[in-house]
Amino acid sequence: MRSAFAPWLTACLLAAALQVQAGTSVRDDRGATLVFERAPERIVSLLPSLTESVCALGACNRLVGTDRYSNHPASVQSLPKLGGLEDAQVERIVALRPDVVLVEPSARVIERLESLGLRVVVMEARNHGDVRRTLAVLAQLLGTPAEAQAAWQRIEADMAQALRMVPATARGLRVYVEIDTTPYAAGTGSFIGETLAALGLRNIVAPELGPFPRLNPEFVVRAQPDLILAARSGLADMTHRPGWGSLTALRQGRSCGFAPAQYELIVRPGPRMGVAAQLIAQCVAALPTTPATGLRGR
Repeated sequence: MRSAFAPWLTACLLAAALQVQAGTSVRDDRGATLVFERAPERIVSLLPSLTESVCALGACNRLVGTDRYSNHPASVQSLPKLGGLEDAQVERIVALRPDVVLVEPSARVIERLESLGLRVVVMEARNHGDVRRTLAVLAQLLGTPAEAQAAWQRIEADMAQALRMVPATARGLRVYVEIDTTPYAAGTGSFIGETLAALGLRNIVAPELGPFPRLNPEFVVRAQPDLILAARSGLADMTHRPGWGSLTALRQGRSCGFAPAQYELIVRPGPRMGVAAQLIAQCVAALPTTPATGLRGR
């Protein structure tokens, strides 16, 4: 037994040594390749969706600080809050001695953090494919590769449940999703647009306009969407916009104004996208009954 066990133990130790020597390599969305000798144990996340992704991958206990907007799961609310994309608190981040800082490409602090010797991984998710890829990259970084597939399967299961919640008579509804009152909209190619498509709904914003285009307000008036989704505060203001009082969706109550926490979930790409889809499906299922000629795509 001893002679058979010794080679096996030697092989395991050699494999472990080679793994430490080789390290873990990840490629971020800048195209930068970063090599870590071991999985990070102290993580700062400066984007809520990345914070949620770390937790969904089973590494919430490794977070030592987040941006001010990271609020899910509840355990991250007690962590040091380090500002946002425009005003990240560099000195406090450095003082936390993170092994890695997670940010999105628009963060102004990337070069400064790297100049101070911190490792920075840059990730951005605009569509479902990006979310799946981000989960895979983070899982590789965290040393928990199997968790990425499990997290994505949970999203898919929640999406499938959301689809079952949408009445058959609502398939093909033309939807306007407002991201900002400017107005910015969720386009067809965004993660929100892809969620609408997965629910059998149609987006009034054409793919060529981009994932989150700024629209001429007259565009929405001309499009006459069957359904409007927005933050509750934004929805309340819509009838005061020039021409928007003529929108049939507003006049007939075919709209959903989401409370802040719900709206935040809908506009946040990440592991809760399936839950967001269920919120949209609940809205669609509760729409007032209208004549059969009134709702289907024109």
